[in-house]
Amino acid sequence: MQGSHLLGAVAPETQQHYEGLALFADPIHEYIPFTVPLESAPGIDEVTEKDLIDSPWVQRLRYIAQLQSARWVFPGAEHSRFQHSLGAMHVAGRFARQLYPSLRALEPACPSLPYVEAVLRMAALLHDVGHGPFGHFFDENHLAQYGLGHEAVGQYIITQVLGEALHGLRRSPSGAFAAGETLDPQQVAYIMQKKEPDDGQMPRWLRYLKPVLSGMYTADNLDYVLRDAYMCGVSVGPIDLERLLYYSMLTAHGLTLHKAGIGALTMFLQARLYLYTHVYFHRTSRALDLHLREIFPATMREIFPGKPLDML
Repeated sequence: MQGSHLLGAVAPETQQHYEGLALFADPIHEYIPFTVPLESAPGIDEVTEKDLIDSPWVQRLRYIAQLQSARWVFPGAEHSRFQHSLGAMHVAGRFARQLYPSLRALEPACPSLPYVEAVLRMAALLHDVGHGPFGHFFDENHLAQYGLGHEAVGQYIITQVLGEALHGLRRSPSGAFAAGETLDPQQVAYIMQKKEPDDGQMPRWLRYLKPVLSGMYTADNLDYVLRDAYMCGVSVGPIDLERLLYYSMLTAHGLTLHKAGIGALTMFLQARLYLYTHVYFHRTSRALDLHLREIFPATMREIFPGKPLDML
């Protein structure tokens, strides 16, 4: 007679499938997996994605609103950069698993799938780590005077502050890295930066993956369009994330979309345009930005008297 059993009653090999992973519940992606220490190796001091997520640099994103001024127009838009970063990490991991076969065909010497997945997931998790209060408004009205943006600050945090933790990762949700593979924080920072020009010193397999965070449709904007529309209560029409990912591949031209995915891309771009027109650039949101701009510079000079990177 068959029935339900508790986990302790199943075979060890079945239990191992669940070990070292945990789930976040999420209103957009339902569940987001992330790596946690292995219970079967309590004596091993393992670095996992949980350590990066729990770091003060990522946790501080809980207190930075995803929508800097629009949240005063749309009462439900109280979500944070933290939630968005977790969602972007999840989508980046899905990109990794979808693109890896075509990446391997282009670059047979590329690292293992778990390594590639970790680079993309960590770049997406940390792509907003350099944001200050009020998000992009802080870039335009404070960091700009130093010739900086949140990506430059984020690069510094990734390489100089979180580099040791990133270097210690040995697994992604797909499994363990291949023998001898060690995550390079410089590669994470390279993928994360949208505005940086292509770096010919980076391996070619990595340069193929840069559009995952800086292309027409990315792990970043695929999450924030879905998330912002949901939280604002705005109906933007269907966004077919599944179809976009399914028809994505890498070719010698870079990130490529099969012609069968063009309709899904068109729907996504229309939804994104709607959000920019009716949410991000809402007339009241822009008016609030103008009022904030009048008081922001003097206040920031009092709070942050030195250059931002000197204070980290």
